[in-house]
Amino acid sequence: MTQKLSFGIAGVAGRMGRQLVSTALEAGHQVAGGTELPDSPDRETDIAVLAGRADPIGVMPCTDPVDAAADAQVWLDFTAPQATLAALHALRHTPVSAVVIGTTGFTAHQEAQIAAAGSEFAIVKAGNFSLGINLLTAMTRLVAARLGEDWDIEISETHHRHKVDAPSGTALMLGDAAAEGRGGKLEQLRSAPYDGASAEREPGKIGFAVRRAGGVVGDHDVSFASEQEVLTLGHRALDRAVFAQGALKAAEWAMTQPPGLYDMEDVLSLKDISV
Repeated sequence: MTQKLSFGIAGVAGRMGRQLVSTALEAGHQVAGGTELPDSPDRETDIAVLAGRADPIGVMPCTDPVDAAADAQVWLDFTAPQATLAALHALRHTPVSAVVIGTTGFTAHQEAQIAAAGSEFAIVKAGNFSLGINLLTAMTRLVAARLGEDWDIEISETHHRHKVDAPSGTALMLGDAAAEGRGGKLEQLRSAPYDGASAEREPGKIGFAVRRAGGVVGDHDVSFASEQEVLTLGHRALDRAVFAQGALKAAEWAMTQPPGLYDMEDVLSLKDISV
């Protein structure tokens, strides 16, 4: 660890919130505060205890990001689009200088608001914070650039039954990389779902398949298929801790950067991989 940081964490009673708290404390960082919904039954429980740790730290969840980040340097947010945007606005009144966003499902208008907030904070935003996924993203861009449009690109993802948005932010991140490799934008190259009596595949499009089942942490595959062969790149997350560890790495990196909007490929210097 390069330095000890103080974190404010959004949604500390949620799956990812608990993991972020646990991983931050385990790494020797301080968790200065965290938020939870007003009607949450966990509002009176110590944040560290919520995260499964034996020793409380004397910090309870609150509802206001300003209170949660009053003594924080970095804000970690893996919640929901509206909550993340509200927190970004509130953080202007705190000492926070770096923000790590793992929330997915933003609209184009909301994405523009996050980009604008990059003038005030060093923001690292990614659909996935695992090292393996970000290497997969870089490889997807490279392969898509090397293969012609006669190779079909299909992205499949599986997550636990409680995940709300679909396709996942990670799948869309992979789709963006594939589109970039082909010199286009995903909005133009994304295929409609295959369904119905006339569901033929359009040449040059990027397709998506989504599954929700049990407690799957996250599986992602990118397949490139021609008439003669198929190349598949894939990643399977075995433990939610990989996302939290990546978020901490992003936070440490962001603390050394000027205000701006970054992603994990910036953190890992993967944009140097030429297509």
